[in-house]
Amino acid sequence: KKRLEELDAASKVTEQEWREKAKKDLEEWNLRQNEQMEKNRANNRASEEAFLKESKEETPGSEWEKVAQLCDFNPKSSKQSKDVSRMRSVLISLKQTPLSR
Repeated sequence: KKRLEELDAASKVTEQEWREKAKKDLEEWNLRQNEQMEKNRANNRASEEAFLKESKEETPGSEWEKVAQLCDFNPKSSKQSKDVSRMRSVLISLKQTPLSR
């Protein structure tokens, strides 16, 4: 009975140690996660501002350059997406010979 009580007390102590360690690890993870999220937010804001600044620049004849920047013309880049080769070829042909008005 005494031995069981000693084992029970030892297991409670080790359980408490594990709980403290887990709590400490969780707090550290939360700090790292929050830091990473703040970095991502700052990067996203900066890239969004650059994108908006670039998209508001109105120079005649640069419409197709903007379209080309937004489109992925590399056919091998994504295997899981839909086949957009026909749309890609239409955009490329329109870029090379624009519609006359």
